[in-house]
Amino acid sequence: MVPYGPTPVFETPPTGGLSDYVHGLGVAERAARGRAARKTRARRDLGIVADLQRDPCAILSAQEQVRVPNLVSLRHQRMGADPFAFLRGSAAVMAADLRSQPTTGLMTQLCGDAHLANLGMFAGPDRRIIFDINDFDETAPGPFEWDVLRLATSFAVAATATGHQRALATELPAIVATAYQQAMAMFSSMNDLDVWYYRIDTDLMRRWAREWASGKAAERAVTESEAQARSRDRWSAVRSLTYLDGDRRRFKSRPPLLTPLEADPEVRSVVGMMFHAYRSTLQPDRRELLGRYFVIDVGHKVVGVGSVGLLAFVLLLQGRDDDDLLVLQVKQAVDSVLDDPVGAMGGHEHGKRVVVGQQLMQAASDSFLGWVDGPRGRSFYVRQLRDMKQSADLTTMRPDGYRAYARLCGMALARAHARAGDSVAIAAYLGSSTAFAKGVTAFALEYAERNDEDYRAFRAGVADGRLVKPSGEGIMPHLRVEEDGSVLLSTPIG
Repeated sequence: MVPYGPTPVFETPPTGGLSDYVHGLGVAERAARGRAARKTRARRDLGIVADLQRDPCAILSAQEQVRVPNLVSLRHQRMGADPFAFLRGSAAVMAADLRSQPTTGLMTQLCGDAHLANLGMFAGPDRRIIFDINDFDETAPGPFEWDVLRLATSFAVAATATGHQRALATELPAIVATAYQQAMAMFSSMNDLDVWYYRIDTDLMRRWAREWASGKAAERAVTESEAQARSRDRWSAVRSLTYLDGDRRRFKSRPPLLTPLEADPEVRSVVGMMFHAYRSTLQPDRRELLGRYFVIDVGHKVVGVGSVGLLAFVLLLQGRDDDDLLVLQVKQAVDSVLDDPVGAMGGHEHGKRVVVGQQLMQAASDSFLGWVDGPRGRSFYVRQLRDMKQSADLTTMRPDGYRAYARLCGMALARAHARAGDSVAIAAYLGSSTAFAKGVTAFALEYAERNDEDYRAFRAGVADGRLVKPSGEGIMPHLRVEEDGSVLLSTPIG
């Protein structure tokens, strides 16, 4: 008789992924591994912030050496808005700090930049609106606590930056950690398929709103956010980014934020070859669908805070007629800050790293999510622009809204980690006491103070010239930003 149990009947070959971490282990063994990790990194010790002698300006300056030189000043401007904007743009600095400390060793796929503005609503392929992580530029395998610590810290920093009392900033990290702990306990009791298919959709969010908040205000907020997300469809991108030039649609010129690219024939040829290579990374049905579209215009669009200065192209595609349009974003991918705190340029397949990490962690990913490596050693990932993407408006969020959002983000992060890692081991490590929440809270509050210090050092570095615009020689020779903000593309983008 064939034996059933924790030992597989047929040995499957290693995949090289996180599934190898639990391959052949029973639930009890995985739980024991999680509890044993407390000896490696006690939950209370998560609150320790190493006293490092490091210069945040030096880390950021090294990272900026692979940026488009004339856009670096815009990056500094956006990061200098307030301490939360600085936190968003300085993932490399926090990664350097986290890498210097002991870890639990409990691995999963990480977002790598898990601050609260990198979660939100968007449409799945079935057009249902879901809530999930939506930025994976820094994704890489790593110890689960790095994402939790960054997410909790972001709430402490953002609450203060948006004018709320310190009491709220002190409260929010514990809400994040407790929600993560409770959700991970739930996922650890579910079978793998149920975890894999679990979605936080708007129906579930409305149910949680009824359970978490009194009255109908929170439920209405979910419905309103869903309506706003649905209004940000592909045609909203077409209307806001393009105009009719005679009988042809083209990207608007709003330098340096959006600039049409005047490409020579060689560049157009390379764009066509790269577009074909990108299509080959899609599922066959989606490859067939996209094959019915062709590129009619190319532009460069500045995005985000920390990403400013990396190449970020937009492609305008047309299908059967002038009303069948699609906008894709082609964004450069470089080394994850988790692998290299200074974000060196790296080589091929970082686009693939981003796509695979996103597909591992997200409950549902963009139908056109793919990657391409260019002949000149640069790597890109591709996705739809907007596609019903909606983020929380922190400027209008009241304390109760912050609390509900902290809980929602903590649960969403736990779902992503459970999908990509070992929920049983992580849940066993977390336990049911308040030790984990206390450790996370202590870290978040202390790191928020360090972030304020780094922010002041950054502002001083920009003022006194320590953070200067890189020369860009030999890095981005194909893309030239003129003093008037116009952009010229003269050699292949790959």
